[in-house]
Amino acid sequence: MKLHSFHIPVMGIGFTIDTPIKVSHLGIDSVISLVDDILLEKLRKMYCSTFELPYKEITDSIDDFRAKRITSYLDLVNNLTEKKFKQLKNITTECSHELKQYFNILPDTSVLKQKFNALTSNDFNLNQIKDFIESNLSMGSIDVNIMTKVDKENYKKKEKLPSEYNDAHAALRGYANSNLSSSIILSAGMNPRLYSYMENFEDFYPNEKGEIKKKIVLKVSDYRSALIQGKFFAKKGLWVSEYRIESGLNCGGHAFATDGYLLGPILAQFRDHKEELISETYKIISEVLERKNRTVPKSPLPTKITAQGGVGTAEEHQFLLDHYNIDSVGWGTPFLLVPEATTVDDDTLNKLTKAKEEDLYLSDISPLGIPFNSIKGNTKDEEKMALIKKDRPGSSCPKKFVALNKELTEKGICTASRQYQHLKIKELKEKELSTAEYDQEYQKITEKSCTCVGLGTSALLKYNLDTKIEGKGVSVCPGPNMAYFSNVMSLKEITSHIYGESKGVITGDRPNMFIKELAIYIEYLKNKVEETKETISDKQKKYFSTFASNLKDGVSYYENLFQKIENSFDSSKSQIINDLKQSKNTLAQMYVKIKEL
Repeated sequence: MKLHSFHIPVMGIGFTIDTPIKVSHLGIDSVISLVDDILLEKLRKMYCSTFELPYKEITDSIDDFRAKRITSYLDLVNNLTEKKFKQLKNITTECSHELKQYFNILPDTSVLKQKFNALTSNDFNLNQIKDFIESNLSMGSIDVNIMTKVDKENYKKKEKLPSEYNDAHAALRGYANSNLSSSIILSAGMNPRLYSYMENFEDFYPNEKGEIKKKIVLKVSDYRSALIQGKFFAKKGLWVSEYRIESGLNCGGHAFATDGYLLGPILAQFRDHKEELISETYKIISEVLERKNRTVPKSPLPTKITAQGGVGTAEEHQFLLDHYNIDSVGWGTPFLLVPEATTVDDDTLNKLTKAKEEDLYLSDISPLGIPFNSIKGNTKDEEKMALIKKDRPGSSCPKKFVALNKELTEKGICTASRQYQHLKIKELKEKELSTAEYDQEYQKITEKSCTCVGLGTSALLKYNLDTKIEGKGVSVCPGPNMAYFSNVMSLKEITSHIYGESKGVITGDRPNMFIKELAIYIEYLKNKVEETKETISDKQKKYFSTFASNLKDGVSYYENLFQKIENSFDSSKSQIINDLKQSKNTLAQMYVKIKEL
């Protein structure tokens, strides 16, 4: 039984690395990144020491060390959270602090909370309470995330290993071999080879009861992508249990911009076509499972539609649940300010509380070549700038998780590495460009930052662990929403805010989440047009026109929506409609600009 209508998505590499240990026993779902097995191993050692558990290091000389590190860490997290949950339920003469917190963070509308309050308000019957707790309490899911394209090839003594030893494949195997019963969230696009590899693991298939021990969740930005990927899995005999829709640009971390499709219309399409999505994939999976001589579910398996990206008020949260029939809403960025839930070092926490709109920006720092939400003045960028000043641009690349570029070398290297940037600058010097052109190209090369290290360092600093290899630079990737949250919060404060039971968490004049996303998309299109106005191809011009047209359709959708809806956004409706009018005018002017290019 799902207790909460929100979940904590994956954030960076280290910010939710041990979030389940902090919140799973309290019934909250959260997600661990599986990018950095070195970081996972360091945390496993730390937690084994903290809880006086035996620890044997998994060194990189051990065969399949990456998968084994991931399995060991996940098993440890599972065991620790189950132990905490058991302790929470083990009441003797009075309710523990943890048990009180379990119910305290539930919304007042929760039937479970109301029953518990009724049970404990009158005569305190300990046996009755024990039975109630045993029958009704459940843990939050310990989910994991794999960025499917971060699937670096690996070598042993200069010999390339088979594809199942690639980074994402090994991470998948590490999760599949763990004792978790939860979900794997696949993000960053389709990787057919990785998806096909999932066929090898029993836990991803439904059993006789139609239950799946390890469920597949796809993070998607539009309906078409969900349908294509859902069918691909169905053809392998695998069921997608959840489609997790994320705003293309109004989110933290990597930003996968759509072609101007906005969150509201996308959610409406999922709501209106959910049954079609389920029936089409069920028809395919039934035939495939029968052919494989496996159990065929008598009816379609449960399928959730969830959403995340830029949600910041209880009103927005409830609107997504009610209007779009969303099963759960992801609250990412605000949770970076909740030390009870996430792992952020004090210096970074301080930077986040002070961040204003102008400090949060969509950058080109990611070595993956995907726009990346960042904050000005983060210490990893300061480290990067210091190296550029020394005329030694680029990272030493200690972890090589994003060493994927083969443009200049036979083996993949990272575009943020010293090796790559040295070779690119050497190539650049031979081009005989003007000073302005050279500076522009130099800036593009050296802009890349070592995020695969920087996004995990915060956890090492927080726990005073060794950073000799990584350095102390931190990359942090909040969404634009961070500008409106300026205080460190307790778990009770954030949950009360999510459920509309407290006020005063948000600071400043915060726009509606849909309006904010629209503004970011318009700015994104403006910047793209500016970049290419001197030399533009017919293909680019067509792309800009389609993008602008989709945004215009999105504005029309919102105009219609906000004029029709009742009992939602009453206090801000006139402002929203006014903002939409202004956006419409801006888009009309952009149309003219694009035609003139």
